[in-house]
Amino acid sequence: MIVIDELSSFKSWSAKRFKALLKVRPKVARIVGLTGTPSSNGLMDLWAEYRLLDFGERLGRYITRFRLKYFEPDKRSATVIFSYKLLPGAEEEIYEAISDITISMKAKDYLKMPDLIINEVEVNLDNNERKTYETLRQEMVVQISEQEEIDAVNAASLSGKLLQMANGAVYDEDKRVLKIHDKKLDALEDLIEQANGKPVLIAYWFKHDLERIKERFHVREILNDEDIRDWNNGLIEVAVMHPASAGHGLNLQSGGSTMIWFGLTWSLELYEQANARLYRQGQKETVVIHHIITKGTIDEDVMAALKRKEKTQSALIEAVKARLT
Repeated sequence: MIVIDELSSFKSWSAKRFKALLKVRPKVARIVGLTGTPSSNGLMDLWAEYRLLDFGERLGRYITRFRLKYFEPDKRSATVIFSYKLLPGAEEEIYEAISDITISMKAKDYLKMPDLIINEVEVNLDNNERKTYETLRQEMVVQISEQEEIDAVNAASLSGKLLQMANGAVYDEDKRVLKIHDKKLDALEDLIEQANGKPVLIAYWFKHDLERIKERFHVREILNDEDIRDWNNGLIEVAVMHPASAGHGLNLQSGGSTMIWFGLTWSLELYEQANARLYRQGQKETVVIHHIITKGTIDEDVMAALKRKEKTQSALIEAVKARLT
């Protein structure tokens, strides 16, 4: 028997780990997958997960046929399809197809969970900063100074540059950090002061975010068991973590109940897993999760995307929710 914790880590059908497990899957008599984020990027994620569970009995043996049956092209160029959208009625069909081997149990329904407060803290760029941001967004290139220029080679690069700029700094082509503004750092300082000595956990995304946070505040990274132990013992007032490295499996609920997102991620899985480091069983205080959002920037798009993805995932979980007595 195999029990897969975090089944969502096998959602990519082209990943080596998926192919490796699929190769030995016929030798396994029983398999169970556990995850709190089964469809963090949409229902397309489900195919690889269920291919491992039932050999493709419910959602098909091939990703191409799964896409053809339930999806249609959405955003595309003349020759390349960038994304897919569900066909009418496909969502309900997928839920029905997997319902007999899927059970959903929400922690808040079965465990004593703390209250949760989600907060968005808006910051505003001044006119010059806004002009720099908008120039890059519209023209994919902007002159920062006589010697410094930022350019984006494609849409994906532009998205990353705009996220960096919203946070306050951006890498040039030589990986030098060019400072744009300190608005998020100022907001972060206010939130730390509002905590009035209570521990806060800061989530960052780019390396230059961490560097600038360290320059401004006395912080400690959550990197190893000693850091986790000291945090949970209340010895760290301001801690920082990267969602991709500390998002899964860490129990940090004993050390604090306030989390601040300095920089956002498009990944619902990393976002929810990071929040779950504090918002989990054993947390004795109300959990407050702040998001520092630069108004009128891509930050607002990321927050909207996370809410859309969460809605899709919640619909899936609700559709297969356990009705136990």
